[in-house]
Amino acid sequence: MKISNTIESLRTVIKQWHQDGLQVGFVPTMGHLHAGHMELVNQAKLSCDKVVVSIFVNPLQFNEISDYESYPQSLAEDQKQLINVKTDLLFLPDNEMMYAANQQLTTKVCVPGISQVLEGECRPGHFDGVSTIVNKLLNLVQPQQAFFGEKDYQQLLLIRKMVNDLNIPVDIKSVTTHREVDGLAMSSRNSRLSKLQRGIAPQLYGVLKKLAERISNNELSIVKAEAEAVSDLKRAGFVPEYVSVRNGSTLHTADEKSANRRVLAAVRLGEVRLIDNISID
Repeated sequence: MKISNTIESLRTVIKQWHQDGLQVGFVPTMGHLHAGHMELVNQAKLSCDKVVVSIFVNPLQFNEISDYESYPQSLAEDQKQLINVKTDLLFLPDNEMMYAANQQLTTKVCVPGISQVLEGECRPGHFDGVSTIVNKLLNLVQPQQAFFGEKDYQQLLLIRKMVNDLNIPVDIKSVTTHREVDGLAMSSRNSRLSKLQRGIAPQLYGVLKKLAERISNNELSIVKAEAEAVSDLKRAGFVPEYVSVRNGSTLHTADEKSANRRVLAAVRLGEVRLIDNISID
């Protein structure tokens, strides 16, 4: 596995691959990798000749400095995992490389509409940081395909809209949420859960499944199902931020007649924030 610590070395490798007519796949990450990340790499390897993974904890997308400072990092173990799945190149930029100017003065990419609901309401400025760094990374790596997990569903839709609006020549591929045996969606933040919290955390997925079934079977209206889910989560020990049924393509509020519905949720469990989503239809 090649490792690039500079933009120049990255561009040299990418240029040669393009000259050789090779398809480049890209998996952007913030590190502390788990099996879900490895599945993204495996999917990229199935359809591309070369696969690039980046690790960069992007300060611009954190609206809480404590969350940024406590974000788990494990570079040595990450490299071992990436070597095991035969990643071709690991790109390791730093803050100075990605934000040569003051972070607050840097040019930002804003995706209106979709960035202002759900996660956008709970985490002001978060999605401007996401769209800005993903845009920068796509410009640097210039992949034909880029791979994102459905766990961060709103992020996936946001990046697709950005790519379409800005005519970026890349195909955004989605990969199904990778879950632990007990249903908990894999996340780098899960390692911050205490043993007690780790036992509670899978109930988030269980509550979302119950909500989806209640709506699919026409047992409850969407409004009542959302309220029941919030109550269930509170009883389990979570602090819910939102539980919302939305159109799976636009994230507009869904109703009983809508198709392609998806329920998205964000909760806090102690100091750890968890998100998850599942399709209803």
